Amino acid sequence: MHAAEPIVRTPARGPHYGLVVLGLVVLVVFSALGLGRHGYTIVLPAMQEALHLTNTQTGALQSWNLVGYLSTVILAGFLASRHGPRLVITIALGITAAGMVVTGCAPSFGATCVGRFLAGAGGAGANVPAMGLVSAWFGPRRRGVAAGVAVAGSSLGLVVTGPLAPLILSRSAAGQGWRICWLVLAMLTLAVLVAAAIFLRNRPAEQGLQPIGQAGPDTPAGPAAAGSLAWGQVWRSRRLWHLAAIYFAFGFSYIIYSTFFVRHLTSGLGYTRAGAGALWFQVGVVSILSGFIWGSVSDHWGRRCALLWVFCLQGASFLLLGLSQQTAGLYASAILFAFTAWSVPALMAAVCGDLFGARLAPAALGLITIVFGVGQALGPYLAGRMADATQSFSAAFILAGTVALILGAGGSFILAGHGRRPA
Repeated sequence: MHAAEPIVRTPARGPHYGLVVLGLVVLVVFSALGLGRHGYTIVLPAMQEALHLTNTQTGALQSWNLVGYLSTVILAGFLASRHGPRLVITIALGITAAGMVVTGCAPSFGATCVGRFLAGAGGAGANVPAMGLVSAWFGPRRRGVAAGVAVAGSSLGLVVTGPLAPLILSRSAAGQGWRICWLVLAMLTLAVLVAAAIFLRNRPAEQGLQPIGQAGPDTPAGPAAAGSLAWGQVWRSRRLWHLAAIYFAFGFSYIIYSTFFVRHLTSGLGYTRAGAGALWFQVGVVSILSGFIWGSVSDHWGRRCALLWVFCLQGASFLLLGLSQQTAGLYASAILFAFTAWSVPALMAAVCGDLFGARLAPAALGLITIVFGVGQALGPYLAGRMADATQSFSAAFILAGTVALILGAGGSFILAGHGRRPA
């Protein structure tokens, strides 16, 4: 007797459960990255003042977060492929929340490094499997848009922390507001953990469904098509490591911009914390559309086309912030970044799904994200040292723009096999 296979059906009416999963993925990304990583940007000035940190140390704190991300990202992908994303995501969000609590309670720079490391480790464990769920629940013709919606969670983090952190800071005792900020972010993360544990599902078959926009079985176009769990065929793929190099460029360049944007405004351009927070909030609101826009472009004109345009626009954004001291240049930079902000992770998730299929997509995404993580870990540390040496973040932003254009846009231009609309 063979075990009964799940009956795959298409609901006659009502929303597809994949939309529920997508909404939860947005919230997971919101907690893992929007709060755990990008929340640091808005809390940073108050932390730096209270703990008497140098720019090198503030860069190192973000680098510790990204080292934590790097330490678990590949394991998270493989564990999600073997044991299912829901379990991995739930545990990882708990680690993320614990890291936020440690950060908020830390008495010194060294203890804060531990908190940032834990938040990064949990962030990887939640984010990579969550983005892998997109490939499981959406077919190739809807995958780019769905991944673009998923990464809006990072934007939601900016939207929430932009006004929330300055409000908490203004109403708290001197030197303590930044601690309360981290504890509040931890509570929000725990709320998302509970929702994910209850409502997430690993595959459409668990609900008797097909992925949205897919009529037949998942058929990856890449080298992993022949084996259900052919790990070696994933890491030996040349296209995978080409994607990893492009992803490195994004990690290195965008993290410099997003980490020190608010600090540059308050220390170099004369903005108040509230004013800088308001602009960061506006960037977050606009950036909600970034993944959707470029995911749609990739679904219609190819992943390579979308990646090329995104890196060109981001490179221009970073260079503008580094080269211009005028308000017009600052706002042009912010607009360009907002319209492209989180599109690259969405595009990478879609490409991994295209090449390796739903089952292996988390593993493939984990492999390229480890290289992405190296870029993220290096970026803030180098930028902080450059700022201490030059008393300005301008040179760091110019470096970020150069890397985005040469390695990011250049690597995307020669990317093979993704110039066409996905099948």
